Amino acid sequence: MMHKNKTTATLLASTLGWTGAHRFYLRGRKDPAGWLLAASFPLSLWLQHTYFGTPGLLTWSPMIAAALTGLISALFSGLQSDEKWDAHYNTLSEHPSASGWQLALILVLTAGLTAILILAILARALDLMLTGGAYG
Repeated sequence: MMHKNKTTATLLASTLGWTGAHRFYLRGRKDPAGWLLAASFPLSLWLQHTYFGTPGLLTWSPMIAAALTGLISALFSGLQSDEKWDAHYNTLSEHPSASGWQLALILVLTAGLTAILILAILARALDLMLTGGAYG
């Protein structure tokens, strides 16, 4: 069994989490949650095409939810202790995990990106709710 690197999994979750890349890295190609995340982009494209003229916050909501899921997964996996990570993903591996400064940098950037995305979603939702989308 291959050793699962926590920094790699966190980077995949924060950058490509909406595709399910981190789930496929950790659990393999048969992971249903990974395929659900991967289906969010085609589903959002279909919704945008089918409901043309509907606000993008609604038609792209599967993609937005998948992106948020990836970012939050990155924070959860990155903040796990190395011992807990190894007990869950590297039970048969001979090498213990040793996270470094790269993981800390990824976590700081991911936390910032997550906050920006949540604030943007709230701002757009309030714009649609209070003004009918008059500001965009």
